[in-house]
Amino acid sequence: MDKKPNILLIYTGGTIGMIKDYESGALKAFDFNNLVKSIPELSQLACNIDSVSFDKPLDSSNMNPGHWASIAELINENYTVYDGFVVLHGSDTMSYTGSALSFMLENLDKPVILTGSQLPIGDLRTDAKENLITSIQIAALQEKGKPVIREVGLYFEYKLYRANRTTKINAEHFQAFNSPNYPPLIESGVHLKVYNEYIQKPKSIRRLKVHTRLNTNVAILKIFPGLNESVLNSVLNIPNLRAIVLETYGAGNAPIEKWFLVCLRKAIDRGLHIVNVTQCSGGSVIMGQYETSRALAKMQVINGKDITTEAAITKLMYMLGSNISSKLFKTIFETSLRGEMK
Repeated sequence: MDKKPNILLIYTGGTIGMIKDYESGALKAFDFNNLVKSIPELSQLACNIDSVSFDKPLDSSNMNPGHWASIAELINENYTVYDGFVVLHGSDTMSYTGSALSFMLENLDKPVILTGSQLPIGDLRTDAKENLITSIQIAALQEKGKPVIREVGLYFEYKLYRANRTTKINAEHFQAFNSPNYPPLIESGVHLKVYNEYIQKPKSIRRLKVHTRLNTNVAILKIFPGLNESVLNSVLNIPNLRAIVLETYGAGNAPIEKWFLVCLRKAIDRGLHIVNVTQCSGGSVIMGQYETSRALAKMQVINGKDITTEAAITKLMYMLGSNISSKLFKTIFETSLRGEMK
C-alpha cells in the first residue's frame, strides 16, 4: 500500500486565514489546529496534513524579505519530513513572495504552492475552501512516487501558475491573478488537468540550497510622459542603490532625449544595474526593435525580456545578495534561472 504524502501548511496571514465573528462582525485569525474539524472535506484527501503558523499573522502588505527568509527556512527545516508545502498568504504581495521563494529555493524538488483567497474562510461565498483544498491536492499529487510539481506555484481560482510568472490583476474578482506570458501548469475542473509540458523538471537531483541573503538596495521606476531630469536623477542617485527595474513602454521603448540617455549612461558607468521590463501586462522587451530602445541596448541595459516586475525585482535582490560579479551580472540576469523568463 502506497504511503500517504505528508503536506505542511504554512500560514503567514491574509484573508484565507480569517473567520468572521458573527456577533461583532470583526475578522479574527482562524485556529489552524482545528483545521480538519472546520473543513471536514480535508479528511477526504489522500494525504496527511500538518500546519504551522507565523506567531503574528501578517497582512501581506507588511510582507518583507525577512519574512520570505522565515518561510524559506521553515521549508528547509521540514524538507525531509514533508512531500509538499502549501503557503497561505495574503493576495496583495503573493506574486512577490512566490517569485522570491523560487530564487531562494535552489534545487527545489518538491511542490511549494502559494494560495490565498478574496473572502475569509468562514464567509458563505468564500473562495478560500476551494483554493485551500485544491492547493493541498496539488501539493500531494504524485506520479510513480515522485511529486508532479517540483517548483514554486501559485494556485488561485482553478488554475495553478508558475509563481514567478504571475501578477495580481484584480482586487475584487475571484480570478485575482494572471500569468500573462506563461500558460497554467494545472487547471482544476471535474478532474485536475496537468500540462506536463509546461512544468519545470529538474535536470538532476541535487540537495536543496536555501538563499536567505537578499539585498534590498533596489528600486522600481515606471517611466511616463513628463518624467523630468530632476526626478530621474534623484532616483538614480539614491545612496547605496545597486540596481533598478526600469518599466518602459511597449517592447522596451523609452525617450531618446539626450538628458535621459546621459543620466542612464552615467548611472551604468558607476556600476548601477538597470533592467528593462515592459509596462504592458503581457509581451516582451525586444531591445533594438525600435529606435527608442536601440540606445538602451547600446549602453548595455539589461534585457528583461518577458519577466514580470515582481520577478525582476526579487531576482535582483537574490543576485545582489549572492554577490554576482558585475562582469557576469547582465549575462546571468538575462538567463532563465527558475523558468521566470524565456
